[in-house]
Amino acid sequence: MNNDLIIYHGSQHVVETPTYGIGKTYNDYGLGFYCTQNKELAKEWACPIQNDGYSNKYILHLDGMNVMRLTAGKYNILNWLAVLLANRKFDITSPIGNSARDYVLAHFLPDTAGVDIMIGYRADDSYFSFAEDFVNNTLSLRDLNLAMQLGSLGEQVVLLSERAFGRIEYQGYETADYHEYYFKRAERDQKARAAYAGQKKNLQQLMNDIFVLDIIRENMQNDDPRLQSIISG
Repeated sequence: MNNDLIIYHGSQHVVETPTYGIGKTYNDYGLGFYCTQNKELAKEWACPIQNDGYSNKYILHLDGMNVMRLTAGKYNILNWLAVLLANRKFDITSPIGNSARDYVLAHFLPDTAGVDIMIGYRADDSYFSFAEDFVNNTLSLRDLNLAMQLGSLGEQVVLLSERAFGRIEYQGYETADYHEYYFKRAERDQKARAAYAGQKKNLQQLMNDIFVLDIIRENMQNDDPRLQSIISG
């Protein structure tokens, strides 16, 4: 059975040999090599400014790799959020925010020791603001879960360990024209915000929503059925 992934890395540079230990430590999942299985999405990521970029293509061999999929199996949106909180700086604007950050980290952060590759949502622009709103108790768990599914966000595949860097093969690149992809990137963010704003909720649903303060007050844990009913609903 073939256990390989075709992945793409959007960059302002051609990257033939990804190097372990180089990059920003405050990315979503920490220091690593960030990719996607969507070539078009990689081209958008390659154009954060009005310059042409590159979609670098690779084959990633997963055999023998410890892969953590934050969007599947036993993991849920709160596990993803905890990983984000462990690596990125959040703008805490509410009195509950600091307590919420500490609680989510203490109760929902998965054990990432020994993980070679992590797969999960990318917290880009509007999506990161949704996560901040939840921590600040102004967005419900239901709405956070919904928001991450808007705007065709897709998933990112992140190489974390030195071992994972030895299992990637460069296949070439395509140029990303900023005249197209710089604006597509902005449009994706705008569509996500508009789609979220367009969601209609009735009073009963609002009353049944769970906010981070409820999670703390009720001492909810990862397997709490009240959380699972929201996340899987």
